[in-house]
Amino acid sequence: MKGVAITGMGIISSIGNSVEENYISLIENKIGISRITNISTVHADVIKVGEIKKTNEELVDELNLTEDNNFSRTAMIATLAAKQAVENAGITSINEFRTGLISATSVGGMDMTERHYYDYFKHPELVKYIACHDGGDVAEKIAEELGLKGMVTTISTACSSAANSIMLGARLIKTGKLDRVIVGGADGLAKFTINGFKTLMILSDDFNKPFDNERKGLNLGEAAAYLVLESDEIVEKQNKKVLARVSGYGNANDAFHQTASSENGDGAYLAMKKAFEVSGLKPSQIDYINVHGTATPNNDLSEGRALLRIYQDEKVPDFSSTKPFTGHTLAAAAAIEAVYSVLAIQNNVVYPNLNFENPMEEFDLQPQTAVKNKNIEHVLSNSFGFGGNCSTLIFSKS
Repeated sequence: MKGVAITGMGIISSIGNSVEENYISLIENKIGISRITNISTVHADVIKVGEIKKTNEELVDELNLTEDNNFSRTAMIATLAAKQAVENAGITSINEFRTGLISATSVGGMDMTERHYYDYFKHPELVKYIACHDGGDVAEKIAEELGLKGMVTTISTACSSAANSIMLGARLIKTGKLDRVIVGGADGLAKFTINGFKTLMILSDDFNKPFDNERKGLNLGEAAAYLVLESDEIVEKQNKKVLARVSGYGNANDAFHQTASSENGDGAYLAMKKAFEVSGLKPSQIDYINVHGTATPNNDLSEGRALLRIYQDEKVPDFSSTKPFTGHTLAAAAAIEAVYSVLAIQNNVVYPNLNFENPMEEFDLQPQTAVKNKNIEHVLSNSFGFGGNCSTLIFSKS
């Protein structure tokens, strides 16, 4: 199966403000994990985060927004990444074909709500931010800035959100419903998520260590990334360069717990199994796995067992988590890792799983710990969310 063409990408994260900057950071071990500076929080000296070192004021200037705008931080970084993707795809007339936008988020406009909540009654000029609280506002803002008149929708399935956005976009093109879809996700850091994950006791006070026996938990991050998916008809008609293809996808729910994955990785296993069925590929054909790898005790054990179930007696391919670079960016995670997967295919490289020292005692799985050059035809990328929502994407060389 050929899959759906990817013709453009855009990204902003703690390790770079463009696709190029992110790639350089990945191959040069430049991490984006640091102390938090953009948010006033009692946890500032306790936790580390993957923070974009741009203030809201700088983002407003970069987007040339008016003073009376009501953009949340999530909407601003999302719009920047989506604009990059559209430009990268060489799109000059956004409504020339049947074009849609599927944007993923879990934070939405929470950062503005928590910042101004106690001031709404005293300062009427702040009431405008109430409207940007809703997650769907992010997609509406992107569409407005792009001038997009077609289908606009939002997906929010926690940390698998952007994977489901990409999957839905690919399905809409394959079934002939749309010709072109901008897919991806964005989440800005917010007190709500910092406090929530702190309450769950899965935040690390140090750098996250995916698949390490001594892992303590995750570092939260913020990011936005979008990809342009287009039909083969458009690619052929406009003689477009195809960066890679979405060849497989699968979604499943292990229905185990509100915030934990099942110990045997049932949802993860089913999502990967479905993705292989859609792609027509065999597990042995995967050259690199970008694991979800959050560095929480539960996720890495569950995902590792799911991988072993998929590969059975075969050797698990080179795998790594890129979250030690960026932190866990929640609804944006699958989108930024989709960009990283495409870059891995384009540059024939496996990224290092940083901070790994001690193999897990439960099984014999060791991630790739240094940059590795090899031919890469197919990359599998996992993303698992709260509520047991598990998604897998497979990207393939064009």
